[in-house]
Amino acid sequence: MEEFMQLRGKQKRFLRATAHSFHPMFSVGKNGLTDSWVEQLDGALDNHELIKINLQQSADVSPKEVQAFIEERTDIQVVQIIGRVLVLFKVSIDEDKRRISDEVADI
Repeated sequence: MEEFMQLRGKQKRFLRATAHSFHPMFSVGKNGLTDSWVEQLDGALDNHELIKINLQQSADVSPKEVQAFIEERTDIQVVQIIGRVLVLFKVSIDEDKRRISDEVADI
């Protein structure tokens, strides 16, 4: 399987449903967006493949700006934005941790 998967509608629905019960793992605060923050995010997605992040009230960026920042620098895909919460997906580089992406590939 390739390490970047272009998601179709059904696949995005599956990912949104899977992430529904998740709690945000990362947040964007007043320090905003940095390359080291994105590197940490990328590492977390290599372990989990699907996570939520949230924008704190003190963040001076919009969810769309966060999406653009992440997608310009990585293979991470923003599956959903609800208010100040973003659901992110990336196929793990570690084949042993590709549980979610393997399910998505079968949809």
